[in-house]
Amino acid sequence: MNGKPRILVKGAGVAGLTAAVTLAERGGAVTLYDCADRVGAGASWMAGGMLAPWCEAESAPAEVTAQSVDSVDWWASHVPGVVREGSLVLAPARDVGELARFGRRTSHFQNVGEADIARLEPDLAGRFQKGLFFADEGHVDPRKALPALAESLARFGGQVVVAPAQAPDEAAFDWVVDCTGLNVRDQLDHLRGVRGEMLLLRCEDVILHRPVRMLHPRIPVYIVPRDNHVFMVGATMVESENAGGMTVRSMMELLNSAWTLHPGFAEAEILEMGTGLRPSYPDNMPRVVQQGRHVYVNGMYRHGFLLSPARAREAADLVFGPSKPKE
Repeated sequence: MNGKPRILVKGAGVAGLTAAVTLAERGGAVTLYDCADRVGAGASWMAGGMLAPWCEAESAPAEVTAQSVDSVDWWASHVPGVVREGSLVLAPARDVGELARFGRRTSHFQNVGEADIARLEPDLAGRFQKGLFFADEGHVDPRKALPALAESLARFGGQVVVAPAQAPDEAAFDWVVDCTGLNVRDQLDHLRGVRGEMLLLRCEDVILHRPVRMLHPRIPVYIVPRDNHVFMVGATMVESENAGGMTVRSMMELLNSAWTLHPGFAEAEILEMGTGLRPSYPDNMPRVVQQGRHVYVNGMYRHGFLLSPARAREAADLVFGPSKPKE
C-alpha cells in the first residue's frame, strides 16, 4: 500500500483504537479488527472516561501520572466532547480525614471550602465543608469517544472490520498489534482479570459539571456526569475473575454513595448495571511487549483512557522507530 507498513490492530477497545489512530498518524496502513459487532464492545464501554492523572496518584505508581499528564490534551485533539472542568474530591463528615490522606498522596490540587464547593457545583451547596479540587483534569464519555476514534482512523485511510465471518489473515500484514486483553493470556505471562462494576443513572434533579470522587476508607466511588442528566457511578475493583452479574452489596454501595452525594439521586432511574473484567498485570501497569512482528498492548487495568496514548506511542515506536521530540 504505497510503501506503507501494513498493520493489523486486533481489538477495538480503548487500547486498540488509540493504537490504530496513532499508527495511522505515523504513516501505517492500518486495519482495525474486532470479533464483536461494534467498536468498544468490551471493558472500555463500561469505563468512567476520567482523565485524572493527579487523582490517580493516590493509589497508583508515580509512573501513571508521569506518563499521562498529556492525556487530556491527546483526547481533546482527537475526539469532540472532552470536558476540561477538573475533578472534585469530597468526603462525608464522618470520613473527612480521608481528604487529608488523599491530599498527602497527590498534588496539583487546591483545598476548597464550603463556598468554593458551592461555586464549583451549586447543587452541592451546603452539603460538604471541605474538598480537593484538581483543576487540570478532565473527562470524556467513552461511548462517544470510542466511535469518534474509529471515524478518525477512517479519515487517515484506515479500515475498521467488525464481526467478520472470518478474521483477517495475519500473514497479509507486516505487523500485528494485539490489544485483545484477556484473550491472549496464554501468550502473556502473569495477566489476570480484575472485576469492575458500574451503574448508569438518569436523574433530572441533580446537575454536576465534573467527576466527583466520594472518599470512603473501604470503597471510594466516583460519579461522572454525562449528557441528558445521565451519571456513571463506579466502580468497584475486585480481585476476582467472576464475570457474573452485579452483587447486591456492590449495588447498595454504589447507590448509597450517589445518595450521600445528593439526596436527589434517590429518585434516579437506573438505566444500566454493568460488570466486566479489566486485564491487569501484577503491578497494575500496562505494558507493550514485542514478540517478533507481534506487538502486545495489554494490562490496562483501570488506566485505559489515561495511559492508552502513551502505550500507543510506545507501540508506534517499535514499528516506526522512536519519534523525534517536538521542538
